[in-house]
Amino acid sequence: MTEAILVLEDGRTFRGRSYGATGTTIAEIVFNTGMTGYQETLTDPSYRGQIVVMTAPHIGNTGANAEDFESRRVWVEGYVVRDPARRASNWRADRSLDDLLVESGTVGISGIDTRALTRHLRERGAMRAGISTEILDPEELLEQVRVAPEMTGANFLADVTVDDPYMVPAVGEKRFTVAALDLGIKGMTPRLMAQRGIEVHVLPATASLEDVLAVEPDGVFMSNGPGDPATADHQVELVRGVLERGIPYFGICLGNQIFGRALGRGTYKLKYGHRGVNQPVQDRTTGKVEITAHNHGFAVDAPIDTDFDTPFGPARVTHVCLNDDVVEGIALLEAPGFSVQYHPEAAAGPHDAGYLFDRFLELMEAARAEAH
Repeated sequence: MTEAILVLEDGRTFRGRSYGATGTTIAEIVFNTGMTGYQETLTDPSYRGQIVVMTAPHIGNTGANAEDFESRRVWVEGYVVRDPARRASNWRADRSLDDLLVESGTVGISGIDTRALTRHLRERGAMRAGISTEILDPEELLEQVRVAPEMTGANFLADVTVDDPYMVPAVGEKRFTVAALDLGIKGMTPRLMAQRGIEVHVLPATASLEDVLAVEPDGVFMSNGPGDPATADHQVELVRGVLERGIPYFGICLGNQIFGRALGRGTYKLKYGHRGVNQPVQDRTTGKVEITAHNHGFAVDAPIDTDFDTPFGPARVTHVCLNDDVVEGIALLEAPGFSVQYHPEAAAGPHDAGYLFDRFLELMEAARAEAH
């Protein structure tokens, strides 16, 4: 097998075997604690610009298939596993995970101590790293890693968003129309809304307020996505325009961070982020604890124990991560807008948070009743 090395920007080096495509890749390195759902992770646009370390030791058992893609392609910049499956064993598989990584040009490394690597990232924080089958001198690769761009200040929306608008029809009787901004949307999201009678018009990240209003939406949705929310000024102004017109708003992940900024709050980079399908979050409106799917390295800076003022009236933190008290959801108290940081549309993982799409429906129903 081809030799490969992984070098972190602080100089720590791991030697292993090539897995997937050969070559060199440099990006921010993060870890994912999910025991399942590796194909959904690979095809989640929110991982654009990142090398992903899987903490589960054995990856690739069920191979890969064309049906479980969350988007049109693999987005991760590099992939790190300890013990890849020797062969795929699943009736739905049409290729191995290794084949998928080769097809997508994703450079990976296997056979390294991913537990030691994960502990290092927890202690030191997410950082830049390089994987290479070409540059096997750690010092030479380290030089390239240290001149690569950092995640802070990065904007990948032009890479992941749709080029042209498209529509996902409502299943059964149409109840509402929603304009959904694609900041890196996953395929499950419009499908879950469509199942609830919503006709979803998916628009590019660059869509203007006029583009959104042209759909005559009953609500506006902003999806998950990669990069630093501090760079999403256009989308922040769009949300403010939506809220000024009293149109119900729902955002997830990057859509939550953008909502927070629209309300006048700041965002900040987490030390190593939340990535996996087993994160405990409390819904403070009900007291219920949900096990949820996460993929974020940035968070909204807002007080979790008191309401706070915004240009659109008072707001409240509605959801909090029980591991570290990170803000996981915000809602306006006198206007129709809310958001969550995690992924209620998780295809591989818990479905505890599916009710949030129903809350969005209730907001649109209330707004329609008030208008009449």
